[in-house]
Amino acid sequence: MIHAYLATPLALSGGAIVSTLTGGLFALRLRARLPIILAFTTGVVLGIVAFDLLPEVFQLAHGHDLDDIRPMTGLVAAFLVFRASEELLLARTTTKAGVRRKRRLHPRAGVLSAWALIGHSTLDGVSIGLAFQISAGVGVVVAIAVIAHDFADGINTVSVMIAHRNQLRHAALMLVADAIAPVVGALSTRFFRFPPDLLALFLGFFAGFLLHVATSASHAIVPGQSRHRVAQLIGMTTAGAAFAFAVTRLTR
Repeated sequence: MIHAYLATPLALSGGAIVSTLTGGLFALRLRARLPIILAFTTGVVLGIVAFDLLPEVFQLAHGHDLDDIRPMTGLVAAFLVFRASEELLLARTTTKAGVRRKRRLHPRAGVLSAWALIGHSTLDGVSIGLAFQISAGVGVVVAIAVIAHDFADGINTVSVMIAHRNQLRHAALMLVADAIAPVVGALSTRFFRFPPDLLALFLGFFAGFLLHVATSASHAIVPGQSRHRVAQLIGMTTAGAAFAFAVTRLTR
């Protein structure tokens, strides 16, 4: 029988399954509409960081007489690590003149990239479970953030598989594995608990990761768009942030 405190995290991590699968299906069938959806989820993630995670970090730190510089250091470290990783990856496919090289395409490279995304999704589930160790409110908003950006994870999983010339059925199998990974991660938190100082550090680190996700705007607003299109995307990002604000106020 599932432990009582884990039932809600597992249920919410199930939402990540739907989000990931939906993102993968969008990548296959509705590619032209992806910028609108991604712009909205960018705003949601940014709002979660600003309106709930950071206030909770300070509340947790002050409530246990912890130095709030530690979780903020975790935030900066996470942001820099993920941003540097992204930039280094992009640099490998660009010449000094800024012209893209022809990428080396191989099915195994796509599988390896997809497994990396599955590992990331597993950590998403761990994040939900650990957030519920802080409070139910924090757990809910972290789950919302995970569900929002797991849509992009579904897109990425399918995209890397197809880009490296994998068959569609193989891409679908990796998408399913990526979708169930958050549930596995959430379930693992039944076997360990963090003290308040480590929870604060974790929460800061996770906020830094989400801040990186929210500020990587190239996936939503790309060069060459008309002013009307850019205004539309910015409006969707603003709507996402407003949605996050409303959700975080309702869960407090």
